[in-house]
Amino acid sequence: MALRIKTRLKLPVLVAAVALTAAVSASCSNAEEAALTQSESNTRVAVAAVHVAAAGLGEILEGMEEEQQIETIRDFIDPIRFFNDESGYFYVYNFDCINIAHAVDKSLPGQNLSGYQDMRGLFVIRELSAAAQNGSGFVTYYWPHPETHEEQEKVGYVEAIPGTDYFIGTGYYPDTE
Repeated sequence: MALRIKTRLKLPVLVAAVALTAAVSASCSNAEEAALTQSESNTRVAVAAVHVAAAGLGEILEGMEEEQQIETIRDFIDPIRFFNDESGYFYVYNFDCINIAHAVDKSLPGQNLSGYQDMRGLFVIRELSAAAQNGSGFVTYYWPHPETHEEQEKVGYVEAIPGTDYFIGTGYYPDTE
């Protein structure tokens, strides 16, 4: 399905805005900023990147059919990476915990992860969804690390995409900074 002209024009601008927001948030401009820990810096980048992405996607997705919304979301999140090591990426779920898009794990889209529990018994996607349904929030959970494939503590930040039943999020592994 071809994207509408309006969407094709806005999508690159949104990608650029998220990349610029992440880059600016990651840079240190004064002594106070320079004193931030890597974890604090990653938190700021995560919040800024997710906020810009959620707001932009909300505007772009307005009026689209669900199939086109999903295609647009996948096209949007796939190329974006952030953090100094480019380990940052986005994922999108609906509020029913069905994965819509994942920039790294291409086996997840379409899967209902409402029953997924981490090694400590936390229903991860349910908690992320609950935080997003409240507007936004942080959730600390355990998730397979992309390099080791073993569950490690991860701090996730999610935000609802305005005008949709979707939420977008990202996260980082504080122990591997």
